[in-house]
Amino acid sequence: MQLFYIPSLANSDSKAIFSKEESRHIYKVLRKKSGDAIQITNGKGSLFSGVIETIGSHICEVALDKVTQQPSLPYKLHMAVAPTKMNDRFEWFLEKATEIGVTEITPILCDHSERKNIKLERFQKIIIAAMKQSLRSTVPLLHPLSSIEDFLLHHSPSNGFIAHCHQSPKKNFSTLIEPKSDTILLIGPEGDFSKNEIEMAIANNYKPVTLGNMRLRTETAAIVGCHTIALVNS
Repeated sequence: MQLFYIPSLANSDSKAIFSKEESRHIYKVLRKKSGDAIQITNGKGSLFSGVIETIGSHICEVALDKVTQQPSLPYKLHMAVAPTKMNDRFEWFLEKATEIGVTEITPILCDHSERKNIKLERFQKIIIAAMKQSLRSTVPLLHPLSSIEDFLLHHSPSNGFIAHCHQSPKKNFSTLIEPKSDTILLIGPEGDFSKNEIEMAIANNYKPVTLGNMRLRTETAAIVGCHTIALVNS
């Protein structure tokens, strides 16, 4: 099964029209033809079924005949993660987190961050591709790069956690997760969070946690966090 994405689709629509670029891909690469069944999501939880009516190098029109609302995740998970020095590692995190299950992602800028600029449009494309590949119908919300100070200022949750490697009291993340709850998890850069950042997070109601006994790369730690939440809610 292949899943396509048109963010502007509404549940009341009877027809879907793909962009010129996507139409060419469907026609030339996927070799779809008139009469073929097709499934589309708007990234908001709706799954549309229909049949291709018109197709060519510049246009692909689909007559929609059914729409169903797919179940959302039983939890909300906001991952705030420092972009890695090697861009492909952070892109790997975006892809896998989308596949496993995440609702929001915010790249954060920290004291020890080695990457201070990101390509938000490219990140968005990776997330959408991962959503389609894993046959999900809800696209995670990707926020612009934020300093950790600004993030903490606007996010002071009841279930907020900061994972770090400093030698200070921490509890195991898996023992603190509340099923079907809203959770925020902070993951720092390769050089870890600074002492000041940890103190700021704790002052804003974030609990210090460990993700295990091994020292993990930023992107690996983020995926462990996502997977732990998913397992608790499975």
